[in-house]
Amino acid sequence: MIGAKLKIALLYDVWNEDPVAAAAKEKEKEDEPPARKTRRKKTKKKRKEMTDREEIFEALAKLGHEPSYFELDGRPQSLHSLSRCDADLIFNLTESFDGDDTKEMNVVAYVDLLGIPYTGAGPHSIFLAQDKAVAKKIFAFHDIKTPFFATAYRGRIEHAHDISFPLIVKPGLEDGSIGIDVGSVVRNIKEMMERIQYIQDEFDSPSLIEEYIEGREIYAGVLGSYETAQVLPLVELDLSRLPEGTPKIATYDVKFEKNTEVYKLTKSQLAEDLDEATTKRLSDTALAAYRALKLRDYGRIDMRLAPNGDVYVIEANPNPWLASRQEFAMAARAAGRSYTELIGEIVELAMSRYPKAGFANGAGN
Repeated sequence: MIGAKLKIALLYDVWNEDPVAAAAKEKEKEDEPPARKTRRKKTKKKRKEMTDREEIFEALAKLGHEPSYFELDGRPQSLHSLSRCDADLIFNLTESFDGDDTKEMNVVAYVDLLGIPYTGAGPHSIFLAQDKAVAKKIFAFHDIKTPFFATAYRGRIEHAHDISFPLIVKPGLEDGSIGIDVGSVVRNIKEMMERIQYIQDEFDSPSLIEEYIEGREIYAGVLGSYETAQVLPLVELDLSRLPEGTPKIATYDVKFEKNTEVYKLTKSQLAEDLDEATTKRLSDTALAAYRALKLRDYGRIDMRLAPNGDVYVIEANPNPWLASRQEFAMAARAAGRSYTELIGEIVELAMSRYPKAGFANGAGN
């Protein structure tokens, strides 16, 4: 256990915010005459939902640390500011740089060069997980079952396997279900080519074309690094109530758009009805995938459990969403950890990689 109080900077990214325009807008507000007060009927105030970084900040404070926020806004100046950060540890919550997801690994590579300890995956792991085609090839090398696939980009199709319809076509370099909707599942050549063109036009990304696996969507949170990694209780995203004819997949709307019908019809819950053998098969597969991509501290492996019992890894997620209401924290609670204890354990795992003297000297991959 780390007894010392640490200065911990919560590093997160924002984009599409023009600082000059934002300052001008704030100035306009200040110059506006005060609005005339009118009597209003009292309404019950809704409690504002905390963001993940606010929850983590609160947990770190409860643990006796000294948390602070550090924002990367996509400008070089914010990188220069980061180089002067005097934190003992960076709690890394970045997902991009200036909105570019492919630069996520560059952020942690930069922090590596600065020699500041940080939580979560290193740049090598983030690259391997983000390029889904590369990840699937690594899974195949380790005998980890994953759907057969091919990739296509700007007229060139790389056939990794002979694949058959139905297929699911999605961006090969995105995460968080970006680019996945009901049109992602295709049943013929025409639909496939239209979807490939859409992904190229919309994301300028290679398309990952893989066999659609019917089955249950199972998420395995993994906590720890290398030989100490352990799988948390399994969580299922229940897609069974989706309307008839709707593909049973975790689209962007299913995951994030709270006002959509599909969001309201789906929910994540502990997968408690699995027998011991199936649970072990899922957990062993998740652990093998986690280690194959060199993930560390915490991560989530998304799998499909086919009706015949086969387990397929769909993708690996380094540094998954840590909001207390989301799947990773749900699994940690089921394992007997409070939210504060979970955050504390991630800090412990990260700091264990660095020499104690000075809390510095660079990070490994």
